[in-house]
Amino acid sequence: MGLRGKRWRMELMPDRTAPRQDGIFLGGADRKRASISDMNRAILKNMIARLGRLLRAPAALAAIVTLLMFGGGDVARAQDPVADFFQGLFGGGRQYRPQHRPPPQEGQRMRRLVPHRDYGAPPAYWHGQSRSAKKTKPQKPATDPAVAPSFFVAVIGDSLGQMLADGLDEAYADRPEIRILHKAKESSGLVRDDFYDWPKAARELAAQGEKIDLAVIMIGSNDRQAIHDATETFESLSPRWRELYAARVEAIRAVFREKKIPLVWVGLPVMKSENFSAGMAQLNEIYRQAAARDGAPFIDVWEAFADEKNQYQAFGPDINGRIVKLRSGDGVHFTDVGARKVAHFVEGEIKRVFETSHPAGAEAGAPPPAEAAGPPQEASPPVAVAPPKIVAPGEPALGAAPALPERPAIGPVQPLTAAVAAGDSELARRRKTTPASSDPHAAAARALVEHIFVEGGDPPSRPGRADDFSWPKGETKSAAPQ
Repeated sequence: MGLRGKRWRMELMPDRTAPRQDGIFLGGADRKRASISDMNRAILKNMIARLGRLLRAPAALAAIVTLLMFGGGDVARAQDPVADFFQGLFGGGRQYRPQHRPPPQEGQRMRRLVPHRDYGAPPAYWHGQSRSAKKTKPQKPATDPAVAPSFFVAVIGDSLGQMLADGLDEAYADRPEIRILHKAKESSGLVRDDFYDWPKAARELAAQGEKIDLAVIMIGSNDRQAIHDATETFESLSPRWRELYAARVEAIRAVFREKKIPLVWVGLPVMKSENFSAGMAQLNEIYRQAAARDGAPFIDVWEAFADEKNQYQAFGPDINGRIVKLRSGDGVHFTDVGARKVAHFVEGEIKRVFETSHPAGAEAGAPPPAEAAGPPQEASPPVAVAPPKIVAPGEPALGAAPALPERPAIGPVQPLTAAVAAGDSELARRRKTTPASSDPHAAAARALVEHIFVEGGDPPSRPGRADDFSWPKGETKSAAPQ
């Protein structure tokens, strides 16, 4: 907005579109900036004139030069209002030198206050994580090294089977004679045999020399997808898909049935997604039908992780009855406490098979009779032993219970329309005779009581009381007994 050397004077004009001398129209903001520019130029012209007069005096010029030469430059620049004005007017400004702080000493270090975290502590119940994201943990060593495990439980399946094995480890931590074998495979299933072929893996597991007394399987969370059979693809849960899937279930059952290894099939729990949960319920039906054909146990844990409306719930009672978080955030897997709850339902079948293979008379951890040390002895003929009679210690013998008197089947008949019985009959209602009294107030009180509570009459009203309906006011309504 230069003036190009032309003399121009700002005038107050009522018209906002009044032209300038150079033909440019001005608005309100332009007039304000032009006024400020004129003031700056007037102040600059005045200061230049004063500076010219000052430089004409030789003594003043010599004083300024001496001050600048002998170290007064910094002070003059710091306190010169003229320099500050020019710097503020034409840009620039006071340049400050950076202040260098002394480096901190080695012994002085700043410490951040962060909460202490115990990395070795087990996960809390309320912040339980899904074990599916964790690496496979090594199996816990036996509690008592002197007792060798004699009962082996192989747990197979997908990530839910891994969590079930972890829960069984915790359940039998104090039972060294029972060993849990972790044979599950994460992200596996019965549909994607190209990723992991479970019928083949089951045959290899049963054929190897490792001892297995019981097999537990929990699988199916990754099986809601299409099955590829040769050159055809069948959609999930279609009729042909169900046939192929049931055949693969039967193939696994046949492997353990051939090796005479009991197989316990654990059903899938309710899921967070309703659509996904409906698919898991149909898979449970296939597992249940296959177990029913073999007469094998099928453990249904659906209701154990559902609410009263048979819907998904993340929190629920644990094995001790406390309300804790049982499911992980994905709505599929379990927390540590939830895995322990699933294992609780499997413990019954493990106990049944264990007691069958290990008689109650044999001590836990004792070697089998064929492997016992010592020379072989001839088997003695079995002797029939009567079962022991269990009697509570210190409990006194109970005598015969006292006989109760016989009661007649039908009591005496009392006619309801007969006359009132005379005498002191309890069912008779009679009017008691009041003794004669010489006190007139007592006789009046008894008459009033008989009138109100026996005959059901109204009490006499009093003037001014709520039941006084006499007219005109003041007349007492007589309610004397007749």
